[in-house]
Amino acid sequence: MYDADKRKLLSLLSHGSIFFSTTLVSIGIPLAVLFVSDDPVVKDNAKESINFHLNVWAWGSVILALSFLTFGLLGFILAPAGFVLHWGLTVFALLKVFGNPDQPFQYPFIFRVL
Repeated sequence: MYDADKRKLLSLLSHGSIFFSTTLVSIGIPLAVLFVSDDPVVKDNAKESINFHLNVWAWGSVILALSFLTFGLLGFILAPAGFVLHWGLTVFALLKVFGNPDQPFQYPFIFRVL
């Protein structure tokens, strides 16, 4: 049996790494957790977190490109919506993992690379 407190801490750290930095740290922390932990639930949460952060970067790039192409007009709509969706899903993931650490969380509407 795996330690529930350790499972909860590492899963929360993986999903919450975006609060430390939106650069490589947001993927580096879950990547380190993925390689260090032997708990299957923690590994699933780390993979899902990496996939989510890659999606955030990809969609942020699309929003930035569309903003440039429309001279900022589309950016006024998409950027705040993306911001609210990104942070809302992150907080939702943290709450779900905190409430039920024995089940891995899956983000809706993302492309999974890992």
